[in-house]
Amino acid sequence: MDRPPGEPGTTVPPLLVACALGIERLALRGGDRGEAPGPVRVVRTGMGPVHAARGVSQALGREGWHGAAVIASGFCAGLAPGMHPGDLVVAEETRGPGGATACDGTDLLVEALTRALPGRTVHTGPLTGSDHVVRGPERAALAAGGAIAVDMESAATLGTARAAGPRPVAAVRVVVDAPEHELVRIGTVRGGISAFRVLRAVLPPFFEWHRSLLLPRR
Repeated sequence: MDRPPGEPGTTVPPLLVACALGIERLALRGGDRGEAPGPVRVVRTGMGPVHAARGVSQALGREGWHGAAVIASGFCAGLAPGMHPGDLVVAEETRGPGGATACDGTDLLVEALTRALPGRTVHTGPLTGSDHVVRGPERAALAAGGAIAVDMESAATLGTARAAGPRPVAAVRVVVDAPEHELVRIGTVRGGISAFRVLRAVLPPFFEWHRSLLLPRR
């Protein structure tokens, strides 16, 4: 179960991890929470930027969660040549219609993920947003603009989180669809491809980031 604010021993503000799909939430909730330094909640917002913004706004509006750090996570489509399903993307910034949102502690996350998932490639760079599944020529156009990956929720998630107040934010995605490995339908993830297993392993690095960056406010 999600750990609520106010538990005995809680010394830091909470951590909110936002994802879009039920299968993403299943993977994230199934991860190891033994090293969580404070309360943690994994929230499923639903697909697309509108649902992401609404879901994060509602989650941060809950009592005790206003000052939470926020990580957008789940699956993404890789844009750079040579990416493979199961690779990790740590955003330096997210890009959307509302502008760019700079991410905090990118280097910390890369180091923590590399330790937790030896042998997995971790890519860093801009993560761009879309309101639809991106394929073919559109994928190439986004890559030409400098983005290394695309998803439908991260930009809206982090933009909404920052608009609600100062806080650390980050976006960590697992590549499930890449230029040379286009996914026909997201349901094939349920068959056990590597992206699901990788997503199950990201919580301890998230907790390390949370512990290292988050300072009590107020």
